[in-house]
Amino acid sequence: MLYIVLVLVLAALGLLVTALITASSLWAWVSIGLSVLAGLILVADWLRRRRRPTDRVNPEASVAPVTSDAPVAPDGSAPEPEKPAEEEQTTLIPASGDLGDPADTPEPAPADAPADASAEAETTDDADPGEEETPEADAAVLADLEDEVVVVDEHPRYHLRTCGWVGTRDTIPIGVGEARQLGFTPCDRCRPNATLVAAHR
Repeated sequence: MLYIVLVLVLAALGLLVTALITASSLWAWVSIGLSVLAGLILVADWLRRRRRPTDRVNPEASVAPVTSDAPVAPDGSAPEPEKPAEEEQTTLIPASGDLGDPADTPEPAPADAPADASAEAETTDDADPGEEETPEADAAVLADLEDEVVVVDEHPRYHLRTCGWVGTRDTIPIGVGEARQLGFTPCDRCRPNATLVAAHR
């Protein structure tokens, strides 16, 4: 980093001399710019060195003091180091035979079995019904109709108000033609297309 600063300072000095000889202000401004750049590099280097953690380690701090309270073996040898905490924790886990009587442990329920009948019914209720098949002749009739159907937010089907799937859900009334233009498709349960076309024939 210091070599770059030295090169920039020498270049700035050379340009300053050139500016004095040629009486050109351009070289003087370039010399000033190089000097400012060198100063910024010096400041950045100083900040980087200041933030860098000290790599030196105090040798006195790394050596643990020996106290007279340390246990000594009868033969004068150093005692064995204590076992790590992880090894001590493994001894606290009981053996497989100590976990209790296997007969007392309830068997897990099969993965494919539903929790209860209500949960299964709720899952079926939340699923969107199928799409009603509409003949092309009926589709041409529906394009000109303004009869009202209902849609449910974030669901792709439109329904009659009496549809059993709608139930207590929040519905949005909309014209059947507009619903089809917006990309909604007819419900296969209440069959709104067939009902509306039959009412207008």
